[in-house]
Amino acid sequence: MFSRACEYAIRATLYISIKSVDGSRLGIKEIAREIDSPEPFTAKILQALSREKIISSIKGPNGGFYLDPKAKPIPLNTIVKAMDGEDVLHTCSLGLKECSDKFPCPIHNEIKEYKERLRKIMKDRTVQDLARELSDGKTFLKIYKKKISR
Repeated sequence: MFSRACEYAIRATLYISIKSVDGSRLGIKEIAREIDSPEPFTAKILQALSREKIISSIKGPNGGFYLDPKAKPIPLNTIVKAMDGEDVLHTCSLGLKECSDKFPCPIHNEIKEYKERLRKIMKDRTVQDLARELSDGKTFLKIYKKKISR
């Protein structure tokens, strides 16, 4: 449903949020590594997030990307809108130009409730909520596999 850029943008913002709690500023290489994204693609995503004032950045040797721990909560749909546009959660799942309750596509009725629920989740859940769950170990962005010795 979301573009690859949007998925990476959400992951990057979450990672930056967690790491910014202690005042850290992060470089593109670290962010790209931790969200499993190519560096050039990550750079473009971070530029877009900065331009939309979702994250902040400072240039220079002590610079990097960060999220002010005292920042207003950021609903996930803010990131979705910045990366994929306003309509991504409202468009037809089959990509039809005309799809509505009056003129439904073949899966419109089955998917309608799911999309309404997803829109509510993306509006109500914030980066800070998810970052807290990540910090508490309730959820994960990256699974580190232990090497098995034989």
